[in-house]
Amino acid sequence: MTAVDVTAPVHDNRKAFAEELMALAAADTRIVAVCNDSVGSSNLVEFRERFPDRLINVGIAEQNMVGVGAGLASMGFVPFVCAAAPFLTGRSLEQIKADVAYSQHPVILCGMSPGMAYGELGPTHHSVEDLSWLRALPGLDIVLPADRAQTRDAVRMLAAEPRPAFMRVGRHKVPDLPESSALERGRFQQLCDGADVTIVAVGTMVSRALQAAEALAADGVTARVLNASWIAPFDAEAVRAAAAQTRAIVTVEEANVSGGLGAAVASLVAALPAGQRVPVEILGLHDFAPTGSTNALLTHFGLDPEHLAEAAKAAMARA
Repeated sequence: MTAVDVTAPVHDNRKAFAEELMALAAADTRIVAVCNDSVGSSNLVEFRERFPDRLINVGIAEQNMVGVGAGLASMGFVPFVCAAAPFLTGRSLEQIKADVAYSQHPVILCGMSPGMAYGELGPTHHSVEDLSWLRALPGLDIVLPADRAQTRDAVRMLAAEPRPAFMRVGRHKVPDLPESSALERGRFQQLCDGADVTIVAVGTMVSRALQAAEALAADGVTARVLNASWIAPFDAEAVRAAAAQTRAIVTVEEANVSGGLGAAVASLVAALPAGQRVPVEILGLHDFAPTGSTNALLTHFGLDPEHLAEAAKAAMARA
């Protein structure tokens, strides 16, 4: 069992993102940052100081920002386009579709403070639809690092092999995973194994899934935990294996359940032959979130270890 120390320090992944981006930019002059008057919230202040001619601030003009990123990519630059996730994905969806995914310009879209990280600012600032919107676009990678190490890995990988991609860069502080497996494109990481139930978690939910697995173990239930860090391309093999080797599957995401991670898992399981299907419980948001602290909102929607463990038992009861 891979344990999570609940007393361990927690971290804002934007800092790891900015540090890795600057390290790469120091060695590669093709790397540029583009933002929407979000130098501070994207943690790009030091980047601006060190590389003033490689930070392009378009102001509050997110559609323009994505278009500028696509233009830079077409000229051989490696643009990291940074903005608060709700505005990057909501306001610029047409440009992401046409200028990035369809045109296959290698733009790295960095959604800062995703999910309900903005808490008290309410639904206008929550980014819980992004996975649903962007999974519908062919040719766009979607990466959701779970901790600092995976955030650094994602920045390095996307800079080394630029492609149209969206990555969530979390603001809500999370612990480092005990064993933060190296990222692999289109693959989930198995953090612990079990024969009773599989929990497929993403981003901020991964450490909570590990805590739920610990609670289940105390009740004699063994849980496999998969970190769905790269959901497009989708790791169908890992889901098929979970259906074949465990009795039920629970998915958990800090996102709307319509069209997100859970929908991807459920549609794959539904397509299996009748004798190979297992129950799937999908945890996430079903509505706009009210105003409140991030932790309070996560609990409100049942995205905590206790509710996760209960959902796993409910899924097993349906098997």
